Amino acid sequence: MTTLFTPSGASGTSPAASAERLVPPPDLAPVSAPVSAPVSAPDSGERHRLTSLQGLAALSLDAMASVAYGPEAIVLVLAAAGGVGLGYTLPVTLAIAVLLAVLVASYRQVIAAFPDGGGSYAVARAHLGRRTGLVAAASLILDYVLNVAVSVTAGVAALTSAFPGLYEHRLSLCLGVLVLVTAVNLRGIVDSAKAFIVPTAVFVGSILTLITVGLFRSAPLSTEAAAGQASALGESATTVGALLLLKAFASGCSALTGVEAVANAVPSFRAPAAKRAQRTEVVLGVLLGVMLIGLSILIGRFHLQPVEGVTVLAQLADASLGHGWGFYVVQFATVVLLALAANTSFGGLPVLMSLLARDNFLPHVFRLKADREVHRHGVVALAAVAALLLVFSGGDTNTLVPLFAIGVFVGFTVCQTGMVIHWRARRTGRWVLKAVLNGLGAVLTGVSAIVVTATKFTEGAWLIVIALPALVVLFERVHRAYGRIDERIGLGLVPRPPRRERSLVIVPVSHLSRLTCEALNAAVSLGDEVRAVTVTHQDAEDRAESGALRRDWERWNPGIDLVELQSDHRTIGRPVSEYVRRIHHYHPHTRVTVLIGEVEPERLWQRLLQNQRGAVLAHAVRRDTEAVICRLRFRLTDTEQASKSRNA
Repeated sequence: MTTLFTPSGASGTSPAASAERLVPPPDLAPVSAPVSAPVSAPDSGERHRLTSLQGLAALSLDAMASVAYGPEAIVLVLAAAGGVGLGYTLPVTLAIAVLLAVLVASYRQVIAAFPDGGGSYAVARAHLGRRTGLVAAASLILDYVLNVAVSVTAGVAALTSAFPGLYEHRLSLCLGVLVLVTAVNLRGIVDSAKAFIVPTAVFVGSILTLITVGLFRSAPLSTEAAAGQASALGESATTVGALLLLKAFASGCSALTGVEAVANAVPSFRAPAAKRAQRTEVVLGVLLGVMLIGLSILIGRFHLQPVEGVTVLAQLADASLGHGWGFYVVQFATVVLLALAANTSFGGLPVLMSLLARDNFLPHVFRLKADREVHRHGVVALAAVAALLLVFSGGDTNTLVPLFAIGVFVGFTVCQTGMVIHWRARRTGRWVLKAVLNGLGAVLTGVSAIVVTATKFTEGAWLIVIALPALVVLFERVHRAYGRIDERIGLGLVPRPPRRERSLVIVPVSHLSRLTCEALNAAVSLGDEVRAVTVTHQDAEDRAESGALRRDWERWNPGIDLVELQSDHRTIGRPVSEYVRRIHHYHPHTRVTVLIGEVEPERLWQRLLQNQRGAVLAHAVRRDTEAVICRLRFRLTDTEQASKSRNA
């Protein structure tokens, strides 16, 4: 047992009371006390982490779903050179596939070297310095936010290709899909992965089926989807310039977004996390490469042309499977997966924001985890910014895609460069081969970043060029602010021993009630002295109410003084805060606590009936004084039950 006592100098406590021995309830027993009941093993949180298959569904949807708009982006650029230009679709796609292979191999190494996650940010911060790490982080944030907007708009575009009547409502559909994906992710990454396994399997299966069936056809089975639509094919040309090919390559590189997501979210996997993440990365690369190359072969075989209002993937499904149930399965699977591809960002960005918050580059609230290992503040922030982008673009995919790939390749380049330095410093087995691989990746992605920025600059890429350094500046300002706060509070320094100060508790009251009684009960338990204060305005009605309160107070006689604070204005916050400041001025060594009693309604909707007096008081005291604020919740249900028990 323990002895609860009050120091002999404390008022209102007798020696007999101070010697009273109380048995604490079991849940308040000292940690060192023996416990006879068996104690279950602590929850490690493994059940809220991902398996390899779940990781593929949760973190790879962005990359896999990019087959719906990556080949189309290539075709739209090459179509400017007519049919001759479209003949280069496969060579451009093969170049992108080579870059994909290099990136997958490189990010497997990143996962092994940095199992705590963070991807490009972690690598750059460790080997290239803080500022470069922030550039990588900013590029990843832009990529993740744009991925949400592009994925959702591309999914809705696939839907409107199958059902043209919905085209005018595409913005509302985009926002509705965003709300759905956000709600699922607020339940946890494992729940979202489980929900998305079936749609992922259906999409991959339908695309592979489309490719397989299409390879056995020499001509399109149907062209109904594109019938009557205006062609976007340019005038026929005899040559295709290098600039056009580079622009097509830059547009098609949007298909590589999401490759880094697995490396960013390694801590989200079950143990052994690094091994599971590496397997997921390889499977992602194989599936994505096969689908990109297969679709490009079919584009050339069927001589497809881009048309207004119908996606290239919809034309391929029509040509390969016919305009029947197979066509609609592909379209429906594409709609679902493209919409859900935003889940990659919801799985990766909150983890990255948590790491930035840990390093004092973002508000610490982003480091907090709710139940089910969810960084809810990161999820909500991502959804809010993505919604603004959707409104800005009007739900149009082509408005957002030019902005998409720049941040991705900046992050790729920084990451690969940092890994070269990593292997040179470690010099572990086969380090030269690993450094060469990462060096090749750095060169390829660096060139790609330059090409993408140059070719897309006038189409909106200039916004990314501005946003990237702006984010870095924001990170630095947040970091400096935390540095000043740490210095002022002496973080990391050994403080002086605690000392007791005289305490005064102020209780604002406006009437007598059980709430007033409970507030004063709590106050006399907290401080050496208690004062009740009431604010009196100058009109006749308030003076009458104040007089009635004074008479009731004297009849009640609680042994606590009631102080009237005069106010010329109908406000309660400022008079109380001014009173607290006067106390601090005349008694600087007195610890003042303002205890605000508030009713906790029995029903949630009943909070609308409250006058928010407590919130106004708390805000004024917090803003203008250094007093401690205590808000006492008077629960109607609990109090009524307790009252009934006493009466019984």
